[in-house]
Amino acid sequence: MTARAIRELLEALKREQPKLAPARVWDAYARLDDVQARRPETELAQIIALVRRVSGWDDRLTPYAETVRANFKRWVFGRHSGNQPKFNEEQMAWLEKIRDHIAASFHIGVEDLDYAPFDAEGGRGRMWQLFGEDMESVLDQMNDEMAA
Repeated sequence: MTARAIRELLEALKREQPKLAPARVWDAYARLDDVQARRPETELAQIIALVRRVSGWDDRLTPYAETVRANFKRWVFGRHSGNQPKFNEEQMAWLEKIRDHIAASFHIGVEDLDYAPFDAEGGRGRMWQLFGEDMESVLDQMNDEMAA
């Protein structure tokens, strides 16, 4: 499922059935699944969690940020296994910012590095210094792996 498809679904729900707004559907599923976690703040994060739940990707309603954090941990451990180069402390700090952006926005593009919180740390230029030619590959991997 693409970021565009999720956004189109969200807009269709809002346009066609305002009473089925993601927050209301989230609350209903949270009661059914006995979920104690707070509802995600953004509608986009709500709809992603709902799609994952109703499609069977998740057994129960799980806040998307939790899914992203778990997938991030698995991805980093995988990257650090074997003889592959390990991320250093500064790279990890950037990867954590990217993880948090994906948790809130579902996707990150190179252009997102020109905005907060990345711009305060040097934006795409600083990421290039940290990751070099692997920069776009790392972003692509994170987009794929965080949503898995």
